[in-house]
Amino acid sequence: MTTAAAPQPTPTVSLSADEARRIALRAQGFIGAPDRRGGVRGVLRHLGAVQLDTISVLARSHELIPYARLGAVGRPAVERAYWSDGHAFEYWSHAACILPIEEWPHFAFRRRARRARGHRWHVLRDKELSTKAVLDRLRADGPLTSTELGGAKNGGEWFEWSETKIAVEWLLDTGEVVCSERRGWKRVYDLPERAVPDALLHDDLDDRECLRRLVALAGQSLGVGTRADIADYHRLGGEQFDAVVEESGLVPVEVEGWSKPAWAAPEALAAPPRGRHRTTLLSPFDSLVWDRPRTERIFGFTHRLEAYVPKPKRMHGYFAMPLLAGGRLQGRVDPAREGTTLVARQLSLTSPKAAGPMAQALREAASWVGCDAVRVERAASPAEAESVRAALAAL
Repeated sequence: MTTAAAPQPTPTVSLSADEARRIALRAQGFIGAPDRRGGVRGVLRHLGAVQLDTISVLARSHELIPYARLGAVGRPAVERAYWSDGHAFEYWSHAACILPIEEWPHFAFRRRARRARGHRWHVLRDKELSTKAVLDRLRADGPLTSTELGGAKNGGEWFEWSETKIAVEWLLDTGEVVCSERRGWKRVYDLPERAVPDALLHDDLDDRECLRRLVALAGQSLGVGTRADIADYHRLGGEQFDAVVEESGLVPVEVEGWSKPAWAAPEALAAPPRGRHRTTLLSPFDSLVWDRPRTERIFGFTHRLEAYVPKPKRMHGYFAMPLLAGGRLQGRVDPAREGTTLVARQLSLTSPKAAGPMAQALREAASWVGCDAVRVERAASPAEAESVRAALAAL
């Protein structure tokens, strides 16, 4: 069976590559004064999804996201902003993500799809009995972690989940429980009627409306993007995007140098982006750069997370963080902490002029995580190492 071709819209607006880059930066919160009043919750609502990951170098990725946009917001304040007062929940979006609670209804299509499949990759021995036991416990004693529910592991290999863990994750997939917070990096599970406001606690949006809303929101969060860019934001299929894009409100545009059709949010086209650019280090899981083909197309910058690459084969380091400065990606650094020293284990610059911004970003990051010194250990060349050291000394 052949798949229908993706729609070929008639562009109503032409954008230069530079305009598209600036629109993307503004949509992601990197141009203009930081929204201090909105704070971390404002960043979450603006982005629509903040990816979670287990790796913690300077901090965990979900902490690095607001830091990159707001500056040195306190790390305990970040956690409180996400997980207190019912403002957010965790679910499967681009990956495992923190999502604004207002988006609970939009993922009804995914909950229904998981339910229709009947199981996740782990299969329950007795689904009815195991899920009932979890729900009964949460009704009586919740919210609880999987350990508190009875244990996450079955005593075998680290990846071998217990029946309880499989059950509660299945219930999370289908929306019968909600991850209401992370506690010590463990998911905390609760019942939807306790964790989701009454006004949002419904699954009556049909699949098409869920998809339409998510496509529209992804377009707003990206500013401008191709079919693949926008669909990938919440891990939708290309056909799902095609089915609703004409109803999403997104505007077909033509972007210089982009070989594929693109769409922009109307508000992104209403006025040219103006204001200061942030200078900061980015998590590799930041939504500005999590889509590697898009990052290369917009910034001419190839980036790869090498945490899962064997050490001898790494080119840039375990957790290389791109440097954003002047609206461009101007280098990368693999950071670590040794006591109160932030160590740049390996860095590289796209040009000699990037030494100053790299030093500034390193110094600010060091201060944020409680370090009082910065040491450059290695660089792509001795000249780059010396230029960053000199710029650090001048700060």
